[in-house]
Amino acid sequence: MYLSSLQIEQFRNYHDRIFSFQEPTTLIVGDNASGKTNILEAVYLLATAKSFRAQRIEEMIFYDQPLARVKGSVALTLAGEGAQQSERTLEILLTRGEIQGRRVAKRRYQVDGVAKRYADFAGTFSAVLFRPEDLDIILGTPHVRRRFLDDVISQVDRDYRRSLVSYEKALIRRNRILDAIREREVPRTQLTFWDQLLIKHGQLLTQKRTDFIEMINTSPTQLDSFRVKYDSSTISAERLGQYAEQEVAVGFTLVGPHKDDFSVEFEDGKALVQYGSRGEQRLAVLWLKLAELSFIAQKNGERPVLLLDDIFSELDQGHRALVMKVILEQQTLITTTDLHFIEAGLRKDFPIIALS
Repeated sequence: MYLSSLQIEQFRNYHDRIFSFQEPTTLIVGDNASGKTNILEAVYLLATAKSFRAQRIEEMIFYDQPLARVKGSVALTLAGEGAQQSERTLEILLTRGEIQGRRVAKRRYQVDGVAKRYADFAGTFSAVLFRPEDLDIILGTPHVRRRFLDDVISQVDRDYRRSLVSYEKALIRRNRILDAIREREVPRTQLTFWDQLLIKHGQLLTQKRTDFIEMINTSPTQLDSFRVKYDSSTISAERLGQYAEQEVAVGFTLVGPHKDDFSVEFEDGKALVQYGSRGEQRLAVLWLKLAELSFIAQKNGERPVLLLDDIFSELDQGHRALVMKVILEQQTLITTTDLHFIEAGLRKDFPIIALS
């Protein structure tokens, strides 16, 4: 898997820029606010169809422009005999919901010029992102950890993507009905269809998450001092029945994978968030990212592109050396404000994109 070029138009601080990636590893160097992370965000968008930092699509569109475009040329290895390479052009169009007075979708996806739905676009190309803010996977809210699970599994599992979309839509609808039941506007029988839909897709999500976490815990890495404990909120007809009165009282669904969480522990079972130093917590994030890299490579049969966003200032020398070994195993894009964080013997061989 290889990204050969990236074109971004009216995206963040870029009007129209093309970046070529001719070598396995590329260094992107510049001061803060120069647009380094915007490049990685665009690449990640092509892989997951999601931004890792924007809350709203409009945040990614250049000021006063109606739309933004992200386009990438990628080389993928086709399954089957011969391991042939296939060139694909991926494109995402981001809008404010209106172009020339006409309402349009805020996101449009294309592969080789053919329109695709989210579930059929995401995962065509894969990337693993590692940035300082990933410490929130350890210290942040359950929502952050669920998103980590969703972003990883969605890149390699079409059924998961589809069930995730269906589950989230069914959850919104079911919560509206629960609220209406509380206000005595509709009968409880209105829940039957949505209960069945939620159970069907929720159980698939739980099983896929369980499989991923089991893989993390059993795969050997160079950092085998942690494990993940999965706190699964299973969904079934019995559990929905158990919480039926409480759900009507509060007006929303109390069980299901939207309530899942996980924690990272030391091998002795102590929670990292409580007993780990900041250095150990950062090390655990690196452990998770190496596991993510391995998982996607295992599922796809080829390694994803690795995106490192200014992480070297956060790691000690020993773990910088470990990351430097890993970057040579697949295409890697590295952003940094200071080239001195990159080992001199290696950086001389890497092309540099200098931003001002």
